[in-house]
Amino acid sequence: MPFLIGTDEAGYAPNLGPLVISATVWEVPADCSDDRLYKLLKKVVCNSADRAGKKRVAWADSKALYSPAVGLGVLERGVLAALALCAATPADWRTLWQALDPHLAGNLDALPWHIGFNSPLPLAAALEDLESLVPAVDAGMERAGVRLLAMYSRAVFPEQFNHLAESHGNKAEVLSRLTLELIAAAMARLPMNTGRQPVRIICDRHGGRCRYRPLVQRQFADELVQVCHESPSESAYAWGEGVNRVEIRFRVQGEEYLPVAVASMASKYLREAAMLAFNRFWCARVPELRPTAGYPLDARRFKSEIEPAQRALGLDDRVVWRNC
Repeated sequence: MPFLIGTDEAGYAPNLGPLVISATVWEVPADCSDDRLYKLLKKVVCNSADRAGKKRVAWADSKALYSPAVGLGVLERGVLAALALCAATPADWRTLWQALDPHLAGNLDALPWHIGFNSPLPLAAALEDLESLVPAVDAGMERAGVRLLAMYSRAVFPEQFNHLAESHGNKAEVLSRLTLELIAAAMARLPMNTGRQPVRIICDRHGGRCRYRPLVQRQFADELVQVCHESPSESAYAWGEGVNRVEIRFRVQGEEYLPVAVASMASKYLREAAMLAFNRFWCARVPELRPTAGYPLDARRFKSEIEPAQRALGLDDRVVWRNC
């Protein structure tokens, strides 16, 4: 039974708030191709909100499940259900960070808008609904021989993001390096009690980048990384043989694959949780301030309106604003 890892990000473009990268780790039947998971789990998993139900969860690209107009409910339902399958049931904002990014969870209060902030979960989904949904999805996945083993996230807030972008030359390099670091950390935690198993990794393509071998080789320096193919739609690499075989693909529209879709959802949900604290902090200090999602046009409006309060608090721009 191979391990399957999917990764995706949220918050690559904004000037405000964190970049969040997530990985989901699955165990799947040996004869199951990566694009068949939706079909294999069709009784309990779907890829659109309107096809979900009491015993069926919507797991899809976060952009298909969430918008400010639609609200957070469907996205949150899917993420909290997925976390419950990994034996994590965060009851509030802070334990959500502990579940997804435990390293950062202990340092949240380094940012002033996190100090003293907490909020019970769910924010929008119905707790009773989740209590009936999770056992149904769990049973359906067990019948199909599929297990969601773990979910990991890495959130990078503006000051660290600016430092990394300056060190590596651009934000595209930051995204690729952090993604591969998260993959390596996830692989190091794979359960090996039954011996080695092949690992397949699918990443949503990082912007227009087509060639990843130097980055993959740098991260997995003990192995000889081979180029399988590099094309406008997909770049694929591999190392190892037999049960030690690792394959990694960077694919356009990677969210069509279930493990990538759930990673997309986790990243978006954690970023929205971060923006909730950020917006509440500033709206409490600037009268009639409208919250922001942090994307460039509205971010400039928001930044200009908080400027006097920011100066009064003595907060440097690098702590608030991402330069690229």
